[in-house]
Amino acid sequence: ISQFRAFDKEEDALAYEERMDRVLGALESVRVPTIAAIAGACTGGGAGIAAACDLRICTPSLKFGFPIARTLGNTLSMANFARLTILIGAARVKELIFMARLVGADEAAAIGLVNEVVPSEEALEPRVMEICSTVSANAPLTLETAKEALRRIRVQMTPPDGGTDLLLKAYMSEDFREGIEAFFAKRPARWKGR
Repeated sequence: ISQFRAFDKEEDALAYEERMDRVLGALESVRVPTIAAIAGACTGGGAGIAAACDLRICTPSLKFGFPIARTLGNTLSMANFARLTILIGAARVKELIFMARLVGADEAAAIGLVNEVVPSEEALEPRVMEICSTVSANAPLTLETAKEALRRIRVQMTPPDGGTDLLLKAYMSEDFREGIEAFFAKRPARWKGR
């Protein structure tokens, strides 16, 4: 988050989001299924990584979300909004973002954000390894083509300009500056809508 303090021109914000989209796009494009094993807090960039994985397995301690409307006052990229919308639907994405809510494990499973909740942290790795064994025993080309088909659907949901205007509106705002300073001062931000 400290890197955001240095964002003083549009190129800084756009370069950051383009880099994040490249990383998450590369994860999404891995030819074999990917699994996020999540214990505890999974917010911001970590939540973006988890959402870009094909399966998500978590422990009961999960707290998942993008509390940016309460913390920094920035926004997600269009690609991230598309991933989340495919995963849990527009209404749930709006709820998470607008209310800056963190979702617990049971709710995450109920809304399709995670595929499974294991009973404990000790059970997480063995269960993920079991899922890996099951998945890897299946037809590799079926897995690869299914992944690529779903990735292409997500790409079609993302406008060609990537929502640059929306990124800049958030990242170049007074509110974003205030959110960063409030975060480091450990105080609530005083939003002004500009």
